[in-house]
Amino acid sequence: MSPDPCLPRTTSHAARFSPQHPGGAPTTLSDKPILARPRRPPRGCSNASASPAALTSFEQVGRPLPQRFFARSALDLAPALLGLVLCHRGPGGLVGGRIGEVEAYCGPEDLAAHSGRGRRTPRNESMWGPAGRAYVYLIYGLHHCVNVVCGGSGQPHAVLIRALDPLFGLDGMRAARGRDLPTAGLCRGPGNLCNALGIDRRFDGSDLRRGELRLMQPSDPFAAPAHRVACAPRIGVDSAGEWSLRPWRFYVADHGAVSRPPPRSRPRAKT
Repeated sequence: MSPDPCLPRTTSHAARFSPQHPGGAPTTLSDKPILARPRRPPRGCSNASASPAALTSFEQVGRPLPQRFFARSALDLAPALLGLVLCHRGPGGLVGGRIGEVEAYCGPEDLAAHSGRGRRTPRNESMWGPAGRAYVYLIYGLHHCVNVVCGGSGQPHAVLIRALDPLFGLDGMRAARGRDLPTAGLCRGPGNLCNALGIDRRFDGSDLRRGELRLMQPSDPFAAPAHRVACAPRIGVDSAGEWSLRPWRFYVADHGAVSRPPPRSRPRAKT
């Protein structure tokens, strides 16, 4: 069967970053870049271009992703999310940007995941599916974080969105942040991202293919240019022991909004 031309094309990372048994040695971190193809929409999948200054409809941004796009593990989905657009339609119009940094959380085996050891609570219920929904939670009583739920039935996987490249609604983002920040700083870090886009617990469990918070396959002029993907350990999960060492944070190399690019995970210079 030929691949669906409207699905984002990405190199499979499942073999390289597949979870190990908790008793095994942690996956080692490679500083060799993963080459990613340009994420421009294939022929027949683009909509007319739109001005970033005044967006009022999701159709101006791109098209929704098919449900099957989310039916895979967090490790496989995470790098595929880079370059897609997350956007929210609020009272002031659309605000959103291209995803530049994510982290994969891989269910009961992954002790860094909220669903580690099969933990299921009212707080993380959305992580248990269905795939394609948002999992939004509050940390430290201050900051919200948004995740993309994925995997099959009974497989509580999710991908945390850590950073966006802001594309439209920048004035609204600055107003929400309450500071006159440079563009690259508006959506750096998961808490700042949610603050800038107005994402809170109201969106927990919402369908990212419909509703007021959506994940989109972007059309011109929002399609991502060619980029390289780097990987590094996840942030803020030191209590998970060896699971904290796994390089399951994926980000666009040299992206201005990346949280913390360790020197050893930066791509090597081309020769």
